[in-house]
Amino acid sequence: MTEEMSGYRGKALGILKDSKVQVGDVVRVTMGGETLEGTLMPRYELADDEHIVIKLRNGYNIGVETSPSLKVEGVGARAKPAFTSLLPVEEKEELPTVAVVSTGGTIASRIDYRTGAVRPALTSEDILSAVPELSDIANLRAEVLFALLSENIHIPQWAAMAKTAAKHIEGKVDGVVICHGTDTMAYTSAALSFALQNLPVPVVLVGSQRSSDRPSSDAAMNLINAVRAAASAPIAEVVIGMHETISDTATVLLRGTKVRKLHTSSRDAFKPVNSSPLARVEGCKISMLVDDYVRRDSGRKLVLKAEFSDKVALVKFHPSFNPRVIKWYVDEGYRGIILEGTGLGHVGENCFPAIEKAADKGVFVGMCSQCMCGRVNMKVYDTGRDLLRLGVTPLEDTSSETAFVKLSWVLGQYRDLDDVRRVMTTNIAGEIDPRSVY
Repeated sequence: MTEEMSGYRGKALGILKDSKVQVGDVVRVTMGGETLEGTLMPRYELADDEHIVIKLRNGYNIGVETSPSLKVEGVGARAKPAFTSLLPVEEKEELPTVAVVSTGGTIASRIDYRTGAVRPALTSEDILSAVPELSDIANLRAEVLFALLSENIHIPQWAAMAKTAAKHIEGKVDGVVICHGTDTMAYTSAALSFALQNLPVPVVLVGSQRSSDRPSSDAAMNLINAVRAAASAPIAEVVIGMHETISDTATVLLRGTKVRKLHTSSRDAFKPVNSSPLARVEGCKISMLVDDYVRRDSGRKLVLKAEFSDKVALVKFHPSFNPRVIKWYVDEGYRGIILEGTGLGHVGENCFPAIEKAADKGVFVGMCSQCMCGRVNMKVYDTGRDLLRLGVTPLEDTSSETAFVKLSWVLGQYRDLDDVRRVMTTNIAGEIDPRSVY
């Protein structure tokens, strides 16, 4: 399969070769007395060989069946699809300055016609060129840090993002936007919430559920509102900014330690957990929705603590759970385990010996609930009280993802187990609320 005929094979490829046309050519397709004209588009490698795809002048793609009556002829010069960046935009003195850091993900992706999937393909400059409205909101400093889908972002990348954000903040920007894949964005937002302390300006993580070459893409609106929030919102925290609803009406800013992706593909996939949205960005207006937030203060000096430990595990309890999983982590030298227990914070009694062994070896064991909302309370039932006696630490209403990230960060700062317990039960970045929200 050549690049010129990307995705075509078998019967469809034969017709195109006989017609001497290639992907990107303008073609006229005639079948059954009906004629269509458009650009011959690529296909992905798992597609059938019974259709060719052309893009009509109205922008829609249409599949045409390769029947015996199909006639294809080239009517225009070949013009391979390309993405052209705009010339650099001149800075405007009256506008704030925002750093836009690209790490990859769907917001920085294009369709890969070899597989039909999306892949990282754009630099930050490409994204900014695709959304020229940004030039009226802020002066932009673009940087490509990674080109990674979010499942490939791990602890070293958290540290690199924190250091990069700190570099820009120390360079006196008015805010930082980090373009990130959505699947693990809540983990990264929690990591940056702990690593970037005493923030003077906001750090806004933004992604998109649908790539920018789809008509239903949320990329442009999310990016515009993220830059607006970074430039002008009165907040100085790490937040995620994504669609509030499935409609293109507003985005909401969600605290970085109190958010979870709740839907695989919906544009309003991100919701607050045990919390409320902090702000809404609608058009040119930013509305704060709560009073409890850290205020922007350009005179505040950032404190960077970007050390994380990779010897941390997140373990979900389930019926028939094998406690040897816990034992394996202990034997492998892990320093901390977050248990995602049932209800108020429970695991089966068959896990007790493994948990006791972990505690005896100085391994921190924290308990979160696998329930979406609410908090653990391990003093209600015998199981919970027994776990407390074994040394398990309840982590209030902290989500299991945030608890995992926090423990990684805490173990990057402290060695003494008493210090680890103390900090894990102390509210650092809004991850613990003293009262439950119903």
